[in-house]
Amino acid sequence: MGMVENRRMQILQLLKDQGAPISGTALAKALGVTRQVIVQDIALIRAENHNILSTNKGYIYREASMENTQPKRVFYVKHTTEQVLDEFLTVLELGGAIIDVAVEHEIYGQIRVDLLIETSQDAHDFVERLTHCRDNPLKVLTDDCHYHTITAPAEKLLDLIEDALREKGMLLQ
Repeated sequence: MGMVENRRMQILQLLKDQGAPISGTALAKALGVTRQVIVQDIALIRAENHNILSTNKGYIYREASMENTQPKRVFYVKHTTEQVLDEFLTVLELGGAIIDVAVEHEIYGQIRVDLLIETSQDAHDFVERLTHCRDNPLKVLTDDCHYHTITAPAEKLLDLIEDALREKGMLLQ
């Protein structure tokens, strides 16, 4: 096995062992390579069908079994940037988790980004970054309209989340 394959196996093992997000910078430092090398390695590891999510907190390994056990639903929503925290906390308080965000772009088609917002701390951290970052959130590309994949332990909870988002005027048809 070559040095490159060995490093990719080390990355995969680190992500599996950690169970929490690890930044590309931290992986690069641990393995003595640049962050760009890590980004390329992650892309190739994903190409081998390993489920690695790239969140705003870093890379995280998710076993396929973790993904398929809970019901999930895609919600089409529209709201201001100031309402992001309210949206996230509404979902979390009803037992849901926000897996990703996606927009349908006229030129590029669907653009999807992993979020993995599972706790109120995740929500607050994300909004903190949103507030202090020069970049705009993905939803500005599509006039604030975007999709979230949301999971919950039961379909009934997804129904409650849907009702709550509708009541807040965030849900689109």
